[in-house]
Amino acid sequence: MPNLTLANLSAEIEANVRRALAEDLGSGDITAQLIPAERLAHATIITREAAVICGTAWVDTVFRQLDPRVAVHWQVRDGERAAANQPLFHLEGPARALLSGERSALNFLQTLSAVATRCRHYADLVIDTQVKLLDTRKTLPGLRLAQKYAVTCGGCHNHRIGLYDAFLIKENHIAACGGIAQAIAAAHKIAPGKPVEVEVESLEELKEALEAGADIVMLDELSLDDMRTAVQLTAGRAKLEASGGINESTLHTIAKTGVDYISIGALTKDVKAVDLSMRLSL
Repeated sequence: MPNLTLANLSAEIEANVRRALAEDLGSGDITAQLIPAERLAHATIITREAAVICGTAWVDTVFRQLDPRVAVHWQVRDGERAAANQPLFHLEGPARALLSGERSALNFLQTLSAVATRCRHYADLVIDTQVKLLDTRKTLPGLRLAQKYAVTCGGCHNHRIGLYDAFLIKENHIAACGGIAQAIAAAHKIAPGKPVEVEVESLEELKEALEAGADIVMLDELSLDDMRTAVQLTAGRAKLEASGGINESTLHTIAKTGVDYISIGALTKDVKAVDLSMRLSL
């Protein structure tokens, strides 16, 4: 599946930001009204910890939707590393807009940078291998595309976006269809050209999936020896994806088995937000 890029996310970013501002501002920022409407200000946003930055377009959109007079001057780009206490961007414009947009802008930046930072860490662990690390659908509701974009900024890759762009046939699907071959045949009939991936739990099931023409086979919690054997049996006829219970301590060993992909829910589902701070001056 192709990775997400900003080029096809403009409408999504606009929608993300509209929802965030509506949630935060409601009928209006009553605290910001303490400040005269004509007062101008400057602000600097720093990161208090090392991070891989992601979310610049969301920040830009927050301030543009709030007040087009706000100027955003970036010191970093998406995908770049930032050191602790490094300035990320500067703002100048109406003080009310700077303060009203602060939380929504930083929420996007701290969350997406957290995903990019986690992904860079995992990608670095297997940099000496050919494996591609894939995300999953374990994302924040409403922010899937944003998080999957952040995955790519951290050097990892996108699995399917949702339930519509690729088949992932699991145990219950197989049982309901009457077998692996029947499930794959039905998938090819329903949506010709869509990638068909099948989850298997044994080498025998792998052979069935290969014979039935699966594009990708997910090896669910197979042993390392079985993964190595799976690579030999497959011999390039399909892509192999390792999945299930994979963490930092097992990642590199699994990557060395020769599988094509490793999918990891932790890339998106339980990241810790990057600590950011905004300093305002009038």
